[in-house]
Amino acid sequence: MKVLITGGAGYIGSTVATACIEAGNEVVILDDLSKGLRAFGDGRNLYVGDIADAALLDQLLSDHPDIDAVVHCAARAVVPESVADPLGYYDSNVGKTVLLLQRLRDAGIARIVFSSSASVYAGESGEGVDENGVLAPSSPYATTKAMVEQILHDAAAAGDFRAIALRYFNPIGADPQLRTGQQNPAPSHALGKIMQAHAAGEPFTITGTDWATRDGSGLRDYIHVWDLALAHVAAVQRFDEVATADEPYQVINLGTGDGVTVRELVAAFERVTGEPLAVVETGRRPGDQAGAFAIVDRAEQVLDWHAERSVDDGVRDAIAWAEKLGALR
Repeated sequence: MKVLITGGAGYIGSTVATACIEAGNEVVILDDLSKGLRAFGDGRNLYVGDIADAALLDQLLSDHPDIDAVVHCAARAVVPESVADPLGYYDSNVGKTVLLLQRLRDAGIARIVFSSSASVYAGESGEGVDENGVLAPSSPYATTKAMVEQILHDAAAAGDFRAIALRYFNPIGADPQLRTGQQNPAPSHALGKIMQAHAAGEPFTITGTDWATRDGSGLRDYIHVWDLALAHVAAVQRFDEVATADEPYQVINLGTGDGVTVRELVAAFERVTGEPLAVVETGRRPGDQAGAFAIVDRAEQVLDWHAERSVDDGVRDAIAWAEKLGALR
């Protein structure tokens, strides 16, 4: 198959591209390189530009009229930034996606795999959530994901195309062979903060220790990015079995099926590095949640996929990639 990956020079998109290539698929990448790395597009039919650039899309689709499926990863994805610039996020993640989808529809491309997010869920219980869980996006970023899901649902019902929304939980790690990884040298997620604190010789701050979790700290489902990439390959290859004419829109959780608390993530980092990490505790921040983990029965049933890598594997590969990225820069 030939797969167009928007945002394919970013962290997740580039890893998805590698997994697709290893599975025997040809990839085409569209990325504006605002966050992605040009090196991640080398030898991968890279088109540099905006997903809403009509002339560029026309050129890409003219060059590759045989695209079988699109994996739409391109998005702005920093929660605090979305709070500060909601209009910018709605424009980038929703408005431009609509323009992209219109162009794809007009080109007769019928298969869309969308990079959605578990941030669309309420996430207040620290417990498992399946695809029927209550939706309560808590930031403009999360709301953009929920809005695009609704757009895909409605467009699929209208016969414009078929779509699968993959709700990611918390990706960590890197390609195990270190071909691609987190392009941001200072990622804002918990593991990134732990790594930054360790490198600076400073304590890591746990915000909130009174959640209804097993140790009081917040809980997340940390999925290795390579497992996540393999799920995309399964979604592309099984697309016609999953999103059918009768049920043209599907939602699938992607996670490990288990939660890891912040304290447990710190313990994993200490196991991998063999060094203690100083920790300080503070109260909850506005907007914090207990978190949730994925119930992944649907992914196992329809994609024949489950996560295989541990949180320790994710930590180990994240550290190895950070060292390589530092050397590259």
